[in-house]
Amino acid sequence: MTKLENVSCSLIISVYKNTLFLDGVLKSLKEQTFRDFEVIVSEDGDSVEMRDFLNQYDLPFPLLHLTQEDIGWRKNRALNRAIQAANCDWLVFIDGDCVLHSRFMEFHWKMAEEQCILAGKRIKLDEKSSNKLLWGEIQLKKMNGYILRNFSAIKKRGGGFVEEGLFIEPKGLLGFLPSMRKMRHLKGCNMSFHRKAIEAINGFDEDYVKPAVGEDADLLWRFQGLGYQLKSLRNLAVQYHLYHVESWTDQEENLEIMRNNQKEKRFVCLNGLVKINQESD
Repeated sequence: MTKLENVSCSLIISVYKNTLFLDGVLKSLKEQTFRDFEVIVSEDGDSVEMRDFLNQYDLPFPLLHLTQEDIGWRKNRALNRAIQAANCDWLVFIDGDCVLHSRFMEFHWKMAEEQCILAGKRIKLDEKSSNKLLWGEIQLKKMNGYILRNFSAIKKRGGGFVEEGLFIEPKGLLGFLPSMRKMRHLKGCNMSFHRKAIEAINGFDEDYVKPAVGEDADLLWRFQGLGYQLKSLRNLAVQYHLYHVESWTDQEENLEIMRNNQKEKRFVCLNGLVKINQESD
């Protein structure tokens, strides 16, 4: 196990009950080329299955499992608690259904800049490809070749953003391409930033109590409002989103919260790492 004093950054993994998918994610951590990080599993709940799974899991990194009462969607609260528990200043965020390319952590670390927010994307695998990866029928190191050979088939079977699943070697013939592929949005499943940046906007806004918007889109405009720049890791920090049925909810309530805050230019949220409303009462 990596000693805590040798750890350079914190990897925060958001989860909710699905230990099968998390097993795939944790296996991909063992293949990372950059290994000086701690792992914080941020559970928006407190399931016995997750606790038992992690208690017996052999991971060569310092591991912390954080839980909270399961009383509805409170992912942002769980993420704020993970930030507060992290031992490092560079914070990397992924979801528990996204398997990582072996150089994912390497690029989130080597491209880190205090004034930049690092942003990547993910391929949304079709069910067949997802099962092959999850059950070891495709080795992680062979995913690039698999995606190239099956590019059209993955799309036809319902996969999405297939081009985002291709790792491009920066020193190779096509190494110029990642620098040309910019990011306009922030994905909560593939982002990293300095502790000072998230503390400057007071963390994730816990007023969001439904999925989407509050996990990433809300962060972006607040970061940018304080002068932070978005920096792309497309085709460098590659991740493979495992297939599952989407459970989208109506985002209008969240969008209304964000629009109201934008009108007020409230870059620092009130209900985040620090409860500003409570302190001023």
